[in-house]
Amino acid sequence: MLATRHWDRLGNGGLSFTELGFGTAPLANLYRAISEDDAQAVLSAAWAAGLRYYDTAPLYGYGLSETRLNRFLRDKPREDYVLSSKIGRLLRVSDPATRDGIGKWFNVPSRVGVYDYGYDATLRSLEASLERLGVDRIDILYAHDLDVFNHGSQAALQERLDEFMAGGYRALRELRDQGVIRAFGAGVNEWEPCAWMLERGDFDIFLLAGRYTLLEQEALQSFLPVAQARGVGVVVGGPYNSGILASGPKPGAFYNYDPAPEWVLKRAGQLQAICAAHGVRLVDAAFQFPLRHPAVVSVIPGGQGVAEMAANVAASQAVIPDALWQSLKSEGLLRADAPV
Repeated sequence: MLATRHWDRLGNGGLSFTELGFGTAPLANLYRAISEDDAQAVLSAAWAAGLRYYDTAPLYGYGLSETRLNRFLRDKPREDYVLSSKIGRLLRVSDPATRDGIGKWFNVPSRVGVYDYGYDATLRSLEASLERLGVDRIDILYAHDLDVFNHGSQAALQERLDEFMAGGYRALRELRDQGVIRAFGAGVNEWEPCAWMLERGDFDIFLLAGRYTLLEQEALQSFLPVAQARGVGVVVGGPYNSGILASGPKPGAFYNYDPAPEWVLKRAGQLQAICAAHGVRLVDAAFQFPLRHPAVVSVIPGGQGVAEMAANVAASQAVIPDALWQSLKSEGLLRADAPV
C-alpha cells in the first residue's frame, strides 16, 4: 500500500493523504480524448494501488472530470478517501463552436468558464461540484488559478485577489468553520500569490503546481518556510514540470506545457546524469524530492493511462540514497536550503 501523511492544522481530526495523489485533469480529455472505459480503468488501477486522494476542478473538461469521478466513487465509502475541488469559475452552457478549451480539451461539454471569485459564486460553484460529483461533501476547496499565468498581468491578478479576499475567502472560511468542508486554500501555478494570501488570511492548504521541483525551488524563499511554520499543508502538483523530469531531456520534451527551452534541456540532462551515477531514475528522484519538505502532504502527477499510473506508483515507492541529494546540492542543482 501507499504511504500516507496525516495533516491536522485545526485540531479537528484532520485528513490523511496518500503521498501519491491523483490529479484528474488528464482524465478529462486534456490534449486528447480518452474513452469513459479507459478513464475508469485508470481510476480503478489507482484505487487498487491504494491511492486515496483525488483532486478535480470544474475547469477540467468543463465538468467532465467531476462526472467521471462520480461514476468511479459511487460505490466507495466516503470516509475512505480525500476529495478536493476548486472555485473561481462558474460554468455556463455555450454554443459548441464558441465553447472554451477548443484545441486543449477534447470531446467535452459545450461550456465556458466565467471567472468569479465572489461570495455567492463560491457557494454556487460548490453546489454545482457536489451535484456533478454525486457526493455529499468535498473535503478541500481551492481557489483556482489566482496567478499571472491565467489572468495575464500582475494588475489583473491583483484585482482578482482583492475580489477573492473580499468574497470567496469569506465564503470558504465560513464553510470550513461550519464543518461543510474540512479545509481550504488556493490551487495555483505560481508561489508568489500563495505567499501573498498566506500573509493576509487564515488558509489551511495550498496546491502548488510545478513550482517546487528538481528544476525550481524558488518557493523556498518565503512561501514554504511560512507554510511550514504555520502548519499549512502543501500539495505539489506537476512534479515533472509537464513531463521533462519523467521523460528526461529528449527531443520534444515538455516543460510548463510548452516544448522545453535549451536551458531546461541542459539542466535536466545534468540532473539525469547525477541520478544515473547513483543508480536512480530521474522520474523517481523528481517524485520523491518534494516529499522531503515537511509541509508537503501529497504529490499529484497526472496520467492518462494505466501504464502511467503504474509508473507513478513505482516512483512513489522508490528509495533514494541520501548521497544523491548531497551530490545535487554540491553541483549547484538543488538549493542549499532544500530539505532532503
